[in-house]
Amino acid sequence: MDTQVFSLYQDYLQSEKRYSPLTVYAYQADLQAFVAWLGTLPNPPSSVIDVQAPHIREWTSSLRRQGLMGRSLQRKLSALRRFYHFLLRERAISVNPALAISLPRMPIRLPEVLDTEEVSYLLSANPENVLEIRDFAMMELFYSSGLRLAELVGLNVHDLDLRQAMVRVFGKGSKERDLPVGRMAVMALQDWLAIRSSLCDDDEQALFISQHRKRITARSVQLRLKHWQQKQEMRQNLYPHRLRHSFASHLLESSGDLRAVQELLGHANISTTQIYTHLDFQHLAAVYDKAHPRARKKT
Repeated sequence: MDTQVFSLYQDYLQSEKRYSPLTVYAYQADLQAFVAWLGTLPNPPSSVIDVQAPHIREWTSSLRRQGLMGRSLQRKLSALRRFYHFLLRERAISVNPALAISLPRMPIRLPEVLDTEEVSYLLSANPENVLEIRDFAMMELFYSSGLRLAELVGLNVHDLDLRQAMVRVFGKGSKERDLPVGRMAVMALQDWLAIRSSLCDDDEQALFISQHRKRITARSVQLRLKHWQQKQEMRQNLYPHRLRHSFASHLLESSGDLRAVQELLGHANISTTQIYTHLDFQHLAAVYDKAHPRARKKT
């Protein structure tokens, strides 16, 4: 019975939700760990369908005793909630037992961003060879359009329309969205496309190519950004998502349009985008503390 249920759930994650193989594996691993734990109970339920809220509460308590806390514990509980939501939708159960379990709220972890001066400094360097020209096109596109790392790595040449200053990306769940490309990014991409053929064969579709003449990997992009961090002697850690965070924060700070930023980032839920409003408030609070005569510290 359980084997059939797990198989249907995996098909649901892959075919309907269209999650990546890594995400599907993570959900299945958490679910299997829970089932294995159920088997250690003196009187385990006969099936996952018979699991009740006390079982899940006892499971989370056992994880706490093992030292698991915070985000990891929340992820495991989220995996169970999704699984039982699926069973509820399939009418295999009448109530989701995982919804009765709550965990302490995690403190908001604000994304790390570069300020506009740091971004300008990073992108003011002069690329000296083919790989650095490619790097600049990638960094400009990250910051111009707020791409995820996987979205950038997955781009093909035909996804780019420089005449319209647009790029088509495929985000989480293979959701497609068209994004504007800024003027500086267009120029950097034109420079890269003019010499791209020196790194690849004529039939290569990937937009960004490695020195091994094939599509660049996510790990290679991360290492190239570290190269630029060191070359520019930047104190801030430089990684792909930091450029995406910077894009979102700077755009929201200038426009105040949360919905537009949500669309550009490809967030399914606006609550994910709202994290950047906290960054904006921090910036305003810092300005206030420095400028307001009743807030300034005496020197």
